[in-house]
Amino acid sequence: MRLTVRLFARLHDLAGASELTREVPEPATVAGVWAALVADCPALAAYEPSMSVAVNAEYARMQAAVQEGDEVAFMPPVSGG
Repeated sequence: MRLTVRLFARLHDLAGASELTREVPEPATVAGVWAALVADCPALAAYEPSMSVAVNAEYARMQAAVQEGDEVAFMPPVSGG
């Protein structure tokens, strides 16, 4: 199935893109999508414990199922004032 993956802040910098299209096998979860990204860009792995995830603009957990055409967003913690 085909998904859109959005990466924010430092994740975008590490992957070199803010939006990617990914093919993942069914059934798929957010964790599976993340694992595929980490396989392509191992530097992303360090952010897994602290990042937030959204599926179709709704916060989700790594175990959440994803469907054909979904948008999965990965957001590291950010600070600022």
